[in-house]
Amino acid sequence: MSSREKTLGEWLSDPRIAFIAPDAIRGRDLSEEDVWHMTLSQIREAHLFSGNIESGLRRLYAAADSGEWYYPLYSRDETAAEPARTGVNLVWFPSSEPAADSRPFILVVPGGGFVNVWNLTEGWPITESFNRLGYHCFILTYQVEAEEGLLLRNMEDMARALEMIRAHADRFHVDPDHYMTCGFSAGGYLVCLWNTRMGYPAHHLPVPAAVFPVYPVTTLQPAVRYGSPDLETSVRLYGCSAEEAARQDFEIPEHVDGFPPCALFLAAEDTLVDPENSRMLARALREKQIPCFMEIGPSGGHGFGDGTGMCMAGWTARAVQWYASLKM
Repeated sequence: MSSREKTLGEWLSDPRIAFIAPDAIRGRDLSEEDVWHMTLSQIREAHLFSGNIESGLRRLYAAADSGEWYYPLYSRDETAAEPARTGVNLVWFPSSEPAADSRPFILVVPGGGFVNVWNLTEGWPITESFNRLGYHCFILTYQVEAEEGLLLRNMEDMARALEMIRAHADRFHVDPDHYMTCGFSAGGYLVCLWNTRMGYPAHHLPVPAAVFPVYPVTTLQPAVRYGSPDLETSVRLYGCSAEEAARQDFEIPEHVDGFPPCALFLAAEDTLVDPENSRMLARALREKQIPCFMEIGPSGGHGFGDGTGMCMAGWTARAVQWYASLKM
C-alpha cells in the first residue's frame, strides 16, 4: 500500500507513536472525526490540512525508532497539582548533518488559537524541513487548558523546555545558549512574548539568536487583534482584562527592546490573523534598528504550514538563509 493511501488513523495508530497521537492536534480528538478515516491523498485533495503532513509523520516515525526523543516537562506531582500541565512535552528531532552541532538549534512552537496545538501541520513537518536544512530542532507542546493567566504559564513551558535542553545539551549536541525560536499564529505570539520582559529575562535565560514568527498574533488593538475576547477569555489568556493587558508587555509592538533579529512570514490573504499584526511588529523593530525581514506571500491565507504547493513554499530555507546573511 502506498503511504499516501494509508488513512490518517492508520498513521497515528502505529504502536511506535500511538501514545503521542493525541498531540497531532492537542485538544481535538481526530479519531472522532471523518478525517481519521481519510487517506493522506484524500486529505490533500480536500485541502483539509496545509503542508506536507506525510513528511512530518515519517520524521516522527524516525524519531521514535531512534530511541529517546520524547520529554515530559512536568513531573507527576506537578501535573497532579496543576492538571493543565498534563501532556506538556518536548520532542527532539535532530538533524543528520554534522554541521548542525555548531549551529543554533530551533525551538518550534505550533499554533492553535490558544485552545489547540497543531503539531500535525506546524510542528512535525516544520522540524523535518529545518532538519534537512541542517538544524537540530525541538517541538514544544504547551498548555492550553489553564483557566487563568495561560500565556504566562506558556512562558513557563518555554522556560522548562530550554532548561530541559540545557540539562541534556551533551546528548542533544547543542549549545544551550545558542538557539532560535519559530512559532505559528498563537505560537507566533508566544515566541514574540518570549522576547519581552515576561519571557527569557524573567526566567534568566539567554536571548534567542533569532526569531521566526509565522502569521503571528502580536497586538491587542481592537481593530487588528485576533477576535474580541470577553472578560472571561481575557482573564484566561492574560490574567486580566484585554484593556489592562494592552498596557503591558502583551502588546508586543510596544515592547520590542529585548528582541533578537526577526524574520516574519505570512500571506496577504490571511483572513484569520490580520497581516497588520506582522506589519506593526516589523515597523516597531525597524524603528529600534533591530534587524527585521518580512515576506508577505500574495496567496495562501492562514495556516500554510511549511508552504508545500503554495507560493510560500521554501520559506524555512529563506528564513535560515536570512539568519546566515546577518553573520556575513
